[in-house]
Amino acid sequence: MAKKNKEMVKSRVSWVNSEKSWESFLLRVKTLNLPVVVHFTATWCMPSVAMNPFFDDLALNNPCALFLRVDMDEVLNGAKQLRVTAMPTFLMMNNGVIVDKLVGANPQEMQKTVGNFVQLNYAKEGR
Repeated sequence: MAKKNKEMVKSRVSWVNSEKSWESFLLRVKTLNLPVVVHFTATWCMPSVAMNPFFDDLALNNPCALFLRVDMDEVLNGAKQLRVTAMPTFLMMNNGVIVDKLVGANPQEMQKTVGNFVQLNYAKEGR
């Protein structure tokens, strides 16, 4: 039972697998006024796939942020617009604007960068 509950909780990461859903999320994040962390990935990119559990854990540990996993093969135009050229790429966004970017499979750096980004934005909002 505990394992099943943990799997259900891991749904904190929203999967974006079409241009239409990407556009919908972009419109929403511009008005949500909360930090957004985006993981550009592909099923064939083993470093990206290896980062998925770390990204899931970050989402669980930072509930005041929105976490998106974007399939680069399905959202190619969105990736091009944001100048994503390598995977994995992690973007930190506020109101639809990129404020930080991390490229590569480095769990420690990702945890540090995302943690600082979320805390900074949490402090700015006076929470």
